[in-house]
Amino acid sequence: MKRATSMDYPTGPTQKLPLVQFLNFLRDPIGVLVDISRYGDISHFKFGNQHIYFLNHPDYIRDVLVTYDTRFIKSRGLQLAKKVLGEGLLTSEGTTHRNQRQLIHPAFNQDRLTTYATTMTEYILRISNRWKDDDTLDVHKEFMQLTLAIVCKALFGFDIESEAEEIGDHVTTLVEYFNRARMPLGELIEKLPLPSNRRFHYAKKQLDTLIYRIIHEHQSTRITHVKDLPRHNHHGDLVSILLANKNITSDNGNYVISKLQLRDNVMTIFLAGHETVANALTWTFYLLSQNNREEEKLYEEIDSILGNDRLPTAADIPKLEFTGKVLSESMRLYPPAWAIGRQAIQDCKIGGYTIPAGSTILMSQYLMHRDKRFFPEPGRFNPERWNSETRTNLPRFSYFPFGGGPRACIGEPFALTEGILAIAIIVRRWKMKLESGHPIALQPLVTLRPKYGMRMRLIRRNA
Repeated sequence: MKRATSMDYPTGPTQKLPLVQFLNFLRDPIGVLVDISRYGDISHFKFGNQHIYFLNHPDYIRDVLVTYDTRFIKSRGLQLAKKVLGEGLLTSEGTTHRNQRQLIHPAFNQDRLTTYATTMTEYILRISNRWKDDDTLDVHKEFMQLTLAIVCKALFGFDIESEAEEIGDHVTTLVEYFNRARMPLGELIEKLPLPSNRRFHYAKKQLDTLIYRIIHEHQSTRITHVKDLPRHNHHGDLVSILLANKNITSDNGNYVISKLQLRDNVMTIFLAGHETVANALTWTFYLLSQNNREEEKLYEEIDSILGNDRLPTAADIPKLEFTGKVLSESMRLYPPAWAIGRQAIQDCKIGGYTIPAGSTILMSQYLMHRDKRFFPEPGRFNPERWNSETRTNLPRFSYFPFGGGPRACIGEPFALTEGILAIAIIVRRWKMKLESGHPIALQPLVTLRPKYGMRMRLIRRNA
């Protein structure tokens, strides 16, 4: 590889009018990145005066997320998201982020996951029981409401099932705002008196009201120490843990989470904690509907392990090997988090080029997961590729649906547990068939949604 001086830029698309670039990226961001990836493992382009580097190799992605992670902060879009998320786990930096992660981590340990699995199973079974043979449903909408209800009950001890549709609409409004905010000219657009901006402010107000309701109900139990959690109805959920154990000893002395930071972290987990699984489940059942051989193999595993009358538990998850492979392969082809951005705060050498402070870094799970250098027949749905040998030999950042490094998604074990249980419970009873003529298109917002939903017909397998 050519070694370059600090004044050199990698090759990339030529400069266009900023408005043209903006419109192209707004219309088809993944298509734009696919075009740029043809320039090599590291490429450079500009949006107006902003220098952007696109990294398309696992080693370079590792450099940003792990090796030199302290030289980068979250992307401009997530910095703008502080208007909603505040200084929560997703948006905070440095010592504040490390301290908050340390506080939140106990809510995602293995003992808690076993307890959460019971809640997950209960809610998944409810939705499965509600469906009727030969119904045609937008399963994306169904899964969004399901995972939202699970997050609220498991992590916040709060049942919002009856409000899930309305709350889900508010969440979608905020996600659309995030998408606008991270685009070029986003700061200008959000200042205009547009209906979309008014909807955003209303949705934020409604969700703030809900978050403070959840916090107030927990505060009324007056838990003062984490050891008291088992005596209370909310024992062990995230909010209870934060309230009961909000002091930690950090590198810089005692750290106390404030009331506002409590709100910010509840809001962060609330918004980020359900989209990933809902989208993963949607794309999984779409892929199964298009691949009968893999679908039948999944039925065989579920039926052999669970039979006709037993529900899965957390203890069954290691046995559901092919189910886990199906979920992994679905997240390879349609990663819920389809791209990651960072902003350089110090000069950094990557791939022989100096990345100046102030530059934007883009990395895409969607492109990396479909790279034929690491995944033979990258467009084919092949769960069997996820054998132990493949997992061992793959470069770490050729597959990273939950990010990586010190800022990897803290909820990964929660999401995988929920996803595997949902597939097992639903497949045990239902086959899903894509509605004839239903259009399939990507909607790459903050997460990778199906643009037109996912209308599928339910066919009963077992009572």
